[in-house]
Amino acid sequence: MSARTLKTVSLKEGMPLVHQALSKLNHELRVARDEGFMLIKLIHGYGSSGVGGDIRIAVQSRLQEMLQGGQISACIYGEDWSKGDEQTWRLLSARPELKNDCDLGRHNRGITIVVL
Repeated sequence: MSARTLKTVSLKEGMPLVHQALSKLNHELRVARDEGFMLIKLIHGYGSSGVGGDIRIAVQSRLQEMLQGGQISACIYGEDWSKGDEQTWRLLSARPELKNDCDLGRHNRGITIVVL
């Protein structure tokens, strides 16, 4: 995989509060753009109770706002990150090196792929 194709960032490291995770999200998106990355894989977790954590919900909500505002090109939630998903398949066709991603096809609700 190209060094500048996909950057992976953990938003859950250190067990941050939601507002801290959102602040880190904004920072990491800026850094990824500055470093020339096209995609970023956000690891936000699914919540320790297994029912969908607050960080996951807040991050995905913020990403939808950014998508509608034109600040990002696309986002693919982990549960959709599979070859059977149309948006994922288009991305994989354009970037075949992503087929080697360890989360592809795992329906991992704890991640989100962002196209910058």
